Amino acid sequence: MSMNNRTGRTVSVMFTGAGAPQASTLIRKLRHNGDCPCRLIALDMNDEVIGRYWADTFHKIPAAGAPGYVERIKEIIAAEKPDALLNASEMDVTPLAAIKSDIEAMGTKFIGPSAEAVAILSNKRKLYDRFRDVSGVKVPEYATPATLQEFVDTAHAMGYPDRDLCFKPHQSKGTRGFRILSEKQSRRDLLLNQKPTARYMSLGEFVSIFEGDSDFPQLLLMEVVAGEEFDCMAVAYEGQALLCTVKSRESHRWGVIDRGELVRRPDIVGVMETIAKNLSLSYNILFQFIDGYLIEMGPRTSTYIFDEHFCEPWIAIKLGLGMITPEEVRALREKIPYGRRMLRYMDQVFLAPDGSWSN
Repeated sequence: MSMNNRTGRTVSVMFTGAGAPQASTLIRKLRHNGDCPCRLIALDMNDEVIGRYWADTFHKIPAAGAPGYVERIKEIIAAEKPDALLNASEMDVTPLAAIKSDIEAMGTKFIGPSAEAVAILSNKRKLYDRFRDVSGVKVPEYATPATLQEFVDTAHAMGYPDRDLCFKPHQSKGTRGFRILSEKQSRRDLLLNQKPTARYMSLGEFVSIFEGDSDFPQLLLMEVVAGEEFDCMAVAYEGQALLCTVKSRESHRWGVIDRGELVRRPDIVGVMETIAKNLSLSYNILFQFIDGYLIEMGPRTSTYIFDEHFCEPWIAIKLGLGMITPEEVRALREKIPYGRRMLRYMDQVFLAPDGSWSN
């Protein structure tokens, strides 16, 4: 029986990443979900984060996967007894998925896919290996050199320096470890005129960093894919991508989108449906596409374009708690607010010496 109408019941939601760029918007939209009161329990490894001040309750936790992390998560669940645990942090994805059954045995619904799916989604090499031969899914040309010499030889075999290439770690957060290898960029111009976040370096500069290092990192060496960029979100359930939204990635800061628009792209939605079925995905899943190529994925909440009564993280929570059926989620496709735009901006809270705050 559907429970998507207002019931008056308070739903308690514990979420990670209380200092993430999307945290302030996520908190506001979960609180004003249009269905029922929502009590928000924020977690983060840092003390001074927006979630500490905007959520109902805040708990500091160790860094994801660090000693004591699992015990601390369970301790908070036992004390707070949340209805659902929602993950908004890239770093917490793997250690939380590993204890999904423990979390649910304590009476809290884990709003995320299985540990098996997370192991693929969080590792770009495993993701590309999984889908390079799947019909309808395109991944970039890539290689996985194991040594510095193999990296250099492979780069030349792939067309460098006539062709720019890029590299990224198998597992990373945001754009950490990503660079474009190019001999076409003026180093003077990069130093004097480009922002410090410029991503270009030469192969010689790369070699100078790792020369003599016996511990060569796990990197994907890839073609540079250029074209239309899209950040996409799905609410999935047992392999069915019930609700998919596609937004243009028009610009970004800190590796996250800061301007975009909800657009109709049934071709991309079709790819998302194929991937969700292949991995039997559930709940909030993010996808990034460039020029039709699958670039990366994440098994967590991320940046959404919200509308009144259209909050994808809340929809996933309701789905997990049995407050809405998969068929009702699928019906929400007719309510996607195409053309709605988003602008991300920086804001602040102000802390007094006594710990009180204002905005």
